[in-house]
Amino acid sequence: MSPAPSPAAVPSSNHPSEQSRTFQIKGMSCANCVLAIEKGVGVLPGIQRVSVNLTAEQMTVDYLEQHVDESAIVGKVKDLGYGAFSGQDRNKKRLKQIDEARTALQWVLWTLLLAVPFVIMMLPLAVRIPNVVLIICSTLALATSGLTFFRGAYHAVKNRMASMDVLVVLGLSSAYLYSLLVVFLPDTFQDQHHFFEVVVLLILFVRLGKYMEARAKGQAGRALESLAALQADRARIISGDTEREIPASDVQVGDLVRVRPGEKIPVDGEIVEGETAVDESIVTGEAIPVEKNPGDTVTGATMNTVGLLVIRATRVGEETVLSQIFRLVETAQADKAPIQRFADAVANVFVPVVVSIALITFLTWYVALDATLSFALTAAMAVLVIACPCALGLATPTAILVGSGIGLQRGILFKRASVLERVAGLQTLLLDKTGTLTCGRPKVTDVLALHGYDEHEVLRLATGVEQGSTHPLAKAVTQEAQRRQIEGYKFSEVREEGGRGISGRLNDDLLQVGSVRFMAAASINMTPIQDSVQVLQDQGKTIVYVARNQDIIGLIGLADTVRADAAAAICRLRSLGLRLVMVTGDHERAARAVAQAVGVDEVEADVLPQEKSDLVERYQTKGEMVGMVGDGINDAPALARADIGIAIGSGADIARETGDIILVRNQLLDVERAILLGRATLRKIKQNLFWAFFYNILGIPVAAGVLYPVLGVLLKPEWAGLAMAFSSVSVVTNALFLKRAGSKFDCDQ
Repeated sequence: MSPAPSPAAVPSSNHPSEQSRTFQIKGMSCANCVLAIEKGVGVLPGIQRVSVNLTAEQMTVDYLEQHVDESAIVGKVKDLGYGAFSGQDRNKKRLKQIDEARTALQWVLWTLLLAVPFVIMMLPLAVRIPNVVLIICSTLALATSGLTFFRGAYHAVKNRMASMDVLVVLGLSSAYLYSLLVVFLPDTFQDQHHFFEVVVLLILFVRLGKYMEARAKGQAGRALESLAALQADRARIISGDTEREIPASDVQVGDLVRVRPGEKIPVDGEIVEGETAVDESIVTGEAIPVEKNPGDTVTGATMNTVGLLVIRATRVGEETVLSQIFRLVETAQADKAPIQRFADAVANVFVPVVVSIALITFLTWYVALDATLSFALTAAMAVLVIACPCALGLATPTAILVGSGIGLQRGILFKRASVLERVAGLQTLLLDKTGTLTCGRPKVTDVLALHGYDEHEVLRLATGVEQGSTHPLAKAVTQEAQRRQIEGYKFSEVREEGGRGISGRLNDDLLQVGSVRFMAAASINMTPIQDSVQVLQDQGKTIVYVARNQDIIGLIGLADTVRADAAAAICRLRSLGLRLVMVTGDHERAARAVAQAVGVDEVEADVLPQEKSDLVERYQTKGEMVGMVGDGINDAPALARADIGIAIGSGADIARETGDIILVRNQLLDVERAILLGRATLRKIKQNLFWAFFYNILGIPVAAGVLYPVLGVLLKPEWAGLAMAFSSVSVVTNALFLKRAGSKFDCDQ
C-alpha cells in the first residue's frame, strides 16, 4: 500500500525541540482501534500528545525530538497491529484511498462468489448442497476474506484491548466450530442445524459495509483532494539564457520561473518581468482577475490569464499559501473534538460489556429457558455481531471532516476540530472597526491649520515625525504628504506610544501627533478646537491632533470606507441571535457614526489595542461565550483571548494568522457562514451520536431475543452483521448530507 502524506514536521511554539507530525494510519476498524493507538503511542518517552482520527485515518503526534524519533513512532504503531506512514507527496494519499476502496470491492466480490452455494440453499428449490462444499466455502472465507478480522483481534487481545474485530471473530469462531462439531459428531448433537452460512454471509455483509464506508469516507474528504489537485505539477526555471522544466516541488527560493498565459503559477513569488491579470478566485473568491505588474506578489496555484511572466520564487513547497491552507485543514481534520471524548469513554468499555451480554444471553436461553443449543448460540452470536463500536468512532470525526471540507471550499479555515463545535455556542461577537467593518485603508480627508499655520506646514511637520511609524493612520498621513509632494522635516528623539501617538523634537521644539487621549495625557488644552472636532466626528471621521510646544496647531481628519458587505453581514449576524459590539480606538462620537452606518447598536470606543484583550475578558466574566472578529494587525491578543477568534486574513501567511477561524477571502459575510457551518456540523455530530447509541440500545436486546416470546422473531447472526455494517455506513452518509445543505452557507446568494 502506498504511504500517504503528512505535512512536514514543524517546531512547536511550546518547546524549541518539540515536533508535530501527521501520520497516515492503515487498518483501523472502530473507536477501540483509535484508543489502542493513542494509548500505545502515548506511553513512548518524549510523546507530548497523540490524536487519532478514525475517519481521516490520521494520527497527529507532538513529541520531543531528542527522546523519540519518527521511526520509533511508526514501529510502535506496527507493533499494535496497524500500519503507519508518513511522507510529503499528498497524491499518494488519494491513491491509497482509491486502492483501499478497490481492494474492499474485490473482497466483496470474492466472498459473494463463496456465498453462492448458501444462496442456492435459501431458494425455494429445495436444492441440497453437500456439507463438504459448505465446509470448503466457509473455510476459504475465513482464511481469505475473514483473515483480517482475526489479525485485528489477535493484536487487540495481545495489547489488552477490545475492538470490533474481537466481536466479529467471536461470532465467526463460535459459528464455524459449532458447525464442524455438528457435521463430524452428529450423534452428540440432537439439533443438526449448522451455521456455515452465517460464517460466509457475515463476512460478506461486514466486507460490504467496509466497502461502502470507504466510498463514503472518500467522498467526505474530497474537498481536500480538490485543493491538492489545484497545484501546478511542473515549473519552467530560467538559468542564464536557458529554460528547463522541472517538478514544481523542486523549485527553490530565489529561482526565476517563467509562466505562460493560461498556466497555473507554480509557487508564491514576486513578478520580475511582465504584466498580466491573475485569477485569484481559489484564494480570494473573487471571479474577476486582478491586474499584476512588476513588483507585485502572486500566489501559487492561481491562474495567469493573459501575460507572459517571469517571477522570483519567495515561498516554495510547504511554505506556499496553498500548502499552508492544506496543512491547516489536515490538522483540523486530524484533531479530536471535545464531544468525541464521551464517545471514546463509552467505546473503552463497550466490547467487554457486549461480550458479557452475549454470555448472559446464551446462559439465559440455554440454561434458564431450556432452549436448544443452536437457538441459544444463535442469539449469543447475534448479540456479538450486531454491537457496533464503529458508529461511535465515526460519529464525530466524519462530521468534522465534511464540515471542515465545506469551510475549505468557501475560504473558511478552522484551525482545530474543537472550533467547529464551539463556534456554534457563540453569544457575543466583538467586531473591530478598522479592517473588519471598514476596509482598513484610511485616507486623509481634511487638514485644518490653526494659529497661523497652513495645511502644507501641518502636513510637513506631521509626516516628518510619523514617517517611521507602521500605524495605519500614520501611514495614511505620510501617503497624503507624498501625494502632495511634501517632504517631512527630520526629527530627533522620536518616541511612539503604541496606539496613542508619537512625539519628536525639531531643534528645540517638541511636536506631538496623536489621539485625544495622547493630547490629554500631555495636558494640552483642547477647548479652542471643540467645534471643529465635533464637525469631523459627526461625519464619522477619525481625528489626528498635531501639537507644537503644548499648543494645537492642526487637525487631520481621516475616513475609512465601510465595507460593502458590512451592513448585510451585521443584519445576518443579528438574525442569528448574537449580541454585536463594535470595538474601536476612535472617539465615541465618530465611532457611533460608523456603527449607525452598519447597524451595530453597542459600541466600545477609545479602546487601545492593548486594552482589547481586557475588554474580551470583561465580557467573558459576565458568563458569555465571546467571539472576536479582527484583521490580526493590532488585535492579535484579543483574538487569542476570545473563546473564538475570527481573523479576516489577507491570505499572505495563513499558518501564522492569529485566531481560531481564518476567513481567507476577506469577506465579512463569511463570519455568518462560519457560525452556520459550526451549528450545522454540531447538529450532525449529535445526530450521529444519537443514532450510534440508539442503534446499539435497540439492536442488542433484539439480537438477544427479547421479541421472540411475543412475536416469535429471532435475528439471525448474518442479518445482525448486515445491520452492524449499515449502522456505520448510515453515520457517514448522514454526515455527507452536510454537503447537500452547502448552499445554506452561501448566505450572499
